[in-house]
Amino acid sequence: MPITESDVLYTAVATAENGRDGRVATDDGRLDVVVNPPVEMGGSGAGTNPEQLFAAGYSACFQGALAVVARQEGADVSGSTVTARVGIGRNDEGFGLIVRISADIPGVDAETAAALVKKAHEVCPYSRATRGNITVTLG
Repeated sequence: MPITESDVLYTAVATAENGRDGRVATDDGRLDVVVNPPVEMGGSGAGTNPEQLFAAGYSACFQGALAVVARQEGADVSGSTVTARVGIGRNDEGFGLIVRISADIPGVDAETAAALVKKAHEVCPYSRATRGNITVTLG
């Protein structure tokens, strides 16, 4: 179920100049980066790109969701890492994204780790927002 404006606890604000070949900054100045298309897409690759920013946000959010479900399950995920790989490519509508999420959870066995990742995928706000819109693979 979508949240309403009255449910909002925090709103991030970022402004882009010149799209994929310019600059992106947040209103509080904590993030201010040059963005350029990657070399693979004909750009200079000199700055970061929207897919890297999305991967950074998704991996951080997923790590938080993993910690929540681990606490609920009584599992220890300290020392764990989450990696998001965000791909962009052409499709029938122009361009689309694909994501692969992987987690390294040294404190638990492989079966428990897989179950925790699956549960984190159910509750992570990024996973919920992308569900049914882009392919997200776990593993």
